[in-house]
Amino acid sequence: MSKMTRIEINAHGGPEQMQLVERDLPELKPGQILVRHEAIGVNFIDTYHRSGLYQLPMPTGLGGEAAGLVEAVGDGVAHVKVGDRVAYCSGPIGSYATHNIIDGATAVLLPTSITAKQAVSCLLKGLTVQYLIRQIYPVQQGETVLFHAAAGGVGQIAVQWLKALGATVIGTVGSEEKADLVKALGCDHVINYRTESAPERVKAITDGAKLPVVFDGVGKDTFEDSLDCLRPRGLMVSFGNASGAVDGVNLGILASKGSLMVTRPTLGHFIPTRAALEAASNDFFAAIASGAIKIADPTEYALADAAKAHIDLQSRKTTGSLVLIP
Repeated sequence: MSKMTRIEINAHGGPEQMQLVERDLPELKPGQILVRHEAIGVNFIDTYHRSGLYQLPMPTGLGGEAAGLVEAVGDGVAHVKVGDRVAYCSGPIGSYATHNIIDGATAVLLPTSITAKQAVSCLLKGLTVQYLIRQIYPVQQGETVLFHAAAGGVGQIAVQWLKALGATVIGTVGSEEKADLVKALGCDHVINYRTESAPERVKAITDGAKLPVVFDGVGKDTFEDSLDCLRPRGLMVSFGNASGAVDGVNLGILASKGSLMVTRPTLGHFIPTRAALEAASNDFFAAIASGAIKIADPTEYALADAAKAHIDLQSRKTTGSLVLIP
């Protein structure tokens, strides 16, 4: 039986729980494909799975994003074949490994212009941006919007894509170095949340009108500030928990702050079918091909150093994307 090497945890907790182990590859079932990984994506949700914020049955692998070569195809799979270059970003959990068996319907064929490292440094993040700014709130030319954590992997893609759509982009960052980075990507206004008030800056930038939408992947630390950046009937899109989960919310504040709307979406509900996944990924790949979005080289770690990657990611000191190389 073929073997694979992967990262496993036996209990929720810190990065020290992550161990490199050898396991047998399971049998391929109808509809599944076997992918030999060339690069593996590291995403904030992986830290939630490890810590227990999102509970997983134990023991478990980690990670839901990777790219590589198809080595075997199960019965009933027609759209990919052995030797194809594919990427996936919606699981199953266990991509921190040399190989993974996935549902063939979740595999995206990679254009020749995109390398495996580029794919895993941007596919999940790009699809996240796609559903945020093209589906939940289709941003229009001339609108002014706020995107938190603009220097992160999702934020960098969002800033570039929003600019290509003709929006005025306000981004928040936590350091002057990150401010310089997002300005270079085209961010019109940058707010250092460590030294400035986002609501006050937004009021000044918009002459008091405030914003139709705020995209917030930070969570607890920015929730109320995000609401205070919105104009009446504005939309708060809370799509992540980088600073911790938002809890204890009094719905009455939405009324008092202007009949605001809040959504807490997740990507899976916006790519529920193969057709939806293909449409979203093609939209994103087209934006890359047009030159509107440039993908920075990711920071690379060996698969065996996945715990170090988690430590660096959670320190909030990294910019752009992190990838593991098997």
